[in-house]
Amino acid sequence: MNKLLDNNELSNKAAGLFWQDFNCAQSVLIAYSDVLQIDREAAINLSCGFGGGMGRLQETCGAVSVAYMIFGLVNANSKDNPEKVEKTYGMVQSFHNRFTQLKGTTVCKALINCDLNTEEGQNYFKTNNLKKEICEGCIRDSVKLINEIIAETNGE
Repeated sequence: MNKLLDNNELSNKAAGLFWQDFNCAQSVLIAYSDVLQIDREAAINLSCGFGGGMGRLQETCGAVSVAYMIFGLVNANSKDNPEKVEKTYGMVQSFHNRFTQLKGTTVCKALINCDLNTEEGQNYFKTNNLKKEICEGCIRDSVKLINEIIAETNGE
């Protein structure tokens, strides 16, 4: 798990992937794919629909949604172990609370303050450099919080 806790390496990797045109969710999950032993292509495909706050619905931020997936993967085999389910739920709740404290919300549309489903919103997003100013920060904060919560929960 030590590699999992390398904030700089994972944060830089996730941000770099985001700038290679992977969506926010894909960027975070791919960054973790090696340490979680997930096939890279499976990570890309699995997280594809979570970008733009769930298929550009601009609901829960993709970097947040994929954090919840990662907690499930860290606590694999939860179906047969109710304690692991509760552990995962606790991690999700902790992440949600911390992310909300940092950003004010986990909702994509509120984070970027525009509608990506309109030409006007897409222009606003580009003109105000929100990919860099908001989204990259959400990705980096997500990685940091994932690592903190895993370390705390696993006593590392």
